[in-house]
Amino acid sequence: MTKQQFYNRENETARLQRFLKSGKPGLVILYGRRRCGKSTLLQRTLLSRDIYFQADQREVPLQLEALAASISHRLKDFDKVKYRTWDELLTALYARASKMIYICLDEFPYLVHTEPALPSILQRFIDRKEGNIGWFLCGSSQRMMHSLVMDRAAPLYGRAREIIKLQPLTAGWLMPALSLNATNAVKAYAIWGGVPRYWELAAEYKDQQDAIKDLVWNHHGVLHNEPDRLLIDDLRSAIQPYSILSLIGNGCNRPSEIAARLEKPLSSLARPLSLLCELGYVRRDIPFGENSKKTRRAIYRLNDQFLQFFFRFVLPHQSSLAQGIIHEASYRWQHEQQHLFANCWEDLCRSAVPWLKIWNHIQFDIASSWWLQKNKEAEIDVVALSQDKKTILLGECKWSNRKKKFNLTAIDQQLRKKAELLPAAKGKLIVTSCWLGGNAEVTGKINHLITPDDVMNALKK
Repeated sequence: MTKQQFYNRENETARLQRFLKSGKPGLVILYGRRRCGKSTLLQRTLLSRDIYFQADQREVPLQLEALAASISHRLKDFDKVKYRTWDELLTALYARASKMIYICLDEFPYLVHTEPALPSILQRFIDRKEGNIGWFLCGSSQRMMHSLVMDRAAPLYGRAREIIKLQPLTAGWLMPALSLNATNAVKAYAIWGGVPRYWELAAEYKDQQDAIKDLVWNHHGVLHNEPDRLLIDDLRSAIQPYSILSLIGNGCNRPSEIAARLEKPLSSLARPLSLLCELGYVRRDIPFGENSKKTRRAIYRLNDQFLQFFFRFVLPHQSSLAQGIIHEASYRWQHEQQHLFANCWEDLCRSAVPWLKIWNHIQFDIASSWWLQKNKEAEIDVVALSQDKKTILLGECKWSNRKKKFNLTAIDQQLRKKAELLPAAKGKLIVTSCWLGGNAEVTGKINHLITPDDVMNALKK
């Protein structure tokens, strides 16, 4: 994946270009977790006559000086004046802009950190009826950027013409990005997730094992302390969230279990768990068909594959990795990687359901899993209801690194038997499926056999 390649940002690009082509002043907010390509998207979309300013953490006088120098490329000699405050700079900018100028302030939270009043100052200028300035505000601090436009008490609330949260890429794009077949793309996604910068870094190595060793296990590696950087962007203290992520990443999924391990009351976890879900690092899963507000059977899982890999195969070995000893982490990886691949495969299968075109003209809604409390015999990996509510899809996900053979007829029978315990299946036409990944093989018959090629191509969206 070269720096010139850019995947699946057509919708976001179109919305940014629409704002630029309007020729009108206004405000656009672009935010999202670090390394998802926000700056690249802006740089590729803005025209040469537009102003792109990369903020930093210097004091206000130095920030104003640097911004003035950037503006001077469009407004000659704009930097010849020394601006003491943001108000002075913006007053001069609006006074001199006789034609439309679009300005991007990237890493806007850095500017707000040194001048907390900046959103209020900007609001006064944006609210003017006269003026030829359009603003793009971008940042990786998701909470701050979200609060700028979604909090009713925020100065910029209701001012933005576009609010874009840039999400990680879907898994299917890993195939062209790293030149991988579908099966190897699933394995790579289980490690790197959907963050474009991770893909770009991994592409520099001949195989995934070398990339893991140099980028993650090596204590000088670019991604060795990545979770710290992610949490610092949004949290004043990362101690409790980091602890929660590490527990969930190692199989502690129920709030009561997490509270017990942390030796804290269960009630104290509501806010940090909600925050981690809001940031997209954790998700709350409930059995298919249950009311999310009433059920007590919710479990929490990491919603980011790289974090899942990190907390399972890096954090437990940090002391040895700090000394350059990787054989402990490597041994665990060799013996437990199939578990990571299998869990990732299940997630991808569920995500693909609404996008697959193989259901004989039936359109299924979003899929989830279903289970009965303390009864592992009553678990179904994939459950989805058709849009007309007449048909229910049941699926079993299988992944094996070895050439293990599975009997599709037996899987079909097992799924139909489990359906008798699933309330949502009553009175519905049952469609069974086996989602087969890795080197697994099959005999027998089932309604649908879905492969990594089917799933990854569906997730190229």
